[in-house]
Amino acid sequence: MAGKVALLLWAQTLELAGAQTTQLLVEPPWILAVLWDRVTLTCQGSGTAGDITWYMDEWSWRQEGLGHFNVTKSGTYRCYRRGSGLSPPVTVLNDWLVLQVPARLLLEGDTVTLRCRWRQDLSVTGVRFYRGNEEVRMSLNGTELSLSRQQLSHSGRYRCGGQMHSCVSQSWEWRESAPVTVTVTVHLPVANATITPGPLSHQVHAGDPVTLRCSVQVDSAPVTFTWLHNGQEVARGPVLELGDVDVGHSGTYQCVATNQLGQDGHRMFRALSPELALEGYWGDLGEN
Repeated sequence: MAGKVALLLWAQTLELAGAQTTQLLVEPPWILAVLWDRVTLTCQGSGTAGDITWYMDEWSWRQEGLGHFNVTKSGTYRCYRRGSGLSPPVTVLNDWLVLQVPARLLLEGDTVTLRCRWRQDLSVTGVRFYRGNEEVRMSLNGTELSLSRQQLSHSGRYRCGGQMHSCVSQSWEWRESAPVTVTVTVHLPVANATITPGPLSHQVHAGDPVTLRCSVQVDSAPVTFTWLHNGQEVARGPVLELGDVDVGHSGTYQCVATNQLGQDGHRMFRALSPELALEGYWGDLGEN
C-alpha cells in the first residue's frame, strides 16, 4: 500500500499591496547625513546578509555580504537585497553648509527640529531659515529651527543660510545649504492586513516550498510584522518561509501588522489578518 500527503491552502487570494521593501537606515538618524558625523549605514530587508550588494553613486561599490558599514566617502548610497529589492537612496554630504531633518516619519501634531550644520573649520553667523522663498526665522546665534505641532502646511522645501568665514580665504561671504524636502504626514493607523500564499494555488503537495507574505493596504510606516501559527508567535518580518511543507505545518496562520505613531511611538495600532488554514490529509493511492 502506498500513500501520499496533500496539503490544502484555504485563503482568498488578494492582490499584494504595500509589500515590504529594502530599507537603508542611517545613524545618526538625519537627512541629509554629513561625512564628519561618522555615519553608519545598515541594510534591512528580506534574505540573508550574503545576498547584499552595496552601491555608491549608482555604481556597484562592494559586495561582501555586510549588513552595515561606516561611510568614509561622500556620495549617494543604496543597497540591494535579493529577498526585497533595492533600497531608497541615502545621501552623505561633505558640503560647507547642510540643513538636516530627522530621518523618521513626520506626523501631524509632533514637533520636529531642523539643524543647520557646517564643518568645524568654518565659522558661521546670522543663520536664517527658509521655506521656499519665504524666511521662516532669523537667528543671530541659533542653529536650529523648531516646528512645533506640525501641520500639513509645514510641508515644503527648506534651506538655511548664513555669513560664513573661511580660514583659508580669511573672508566673509553668504552661503546657503542645498534645499531639503520636509513632508508632514497625516496619521494612518495600519489596516487591512492580508496574507498572500505562494505558490498562488489552493493545493500544494508535501515537499513543495510554500511562502506566505503579509501586506497592508493602509499604513503609516514603519510597519512591523509578526506571524502566528495556531495562536503562537513563530516568526517576524513580512515573509514567512515554510520551506518544504509536510503535515507538521498544518494549522492556522495569521499575521499581525503593527505601527507606532507619534514622536515617542506612544500611539500603537495593530491589524490582524484573516486566518489562513493549512490542512493536511492522507489519501490512498492503492496498490502499485
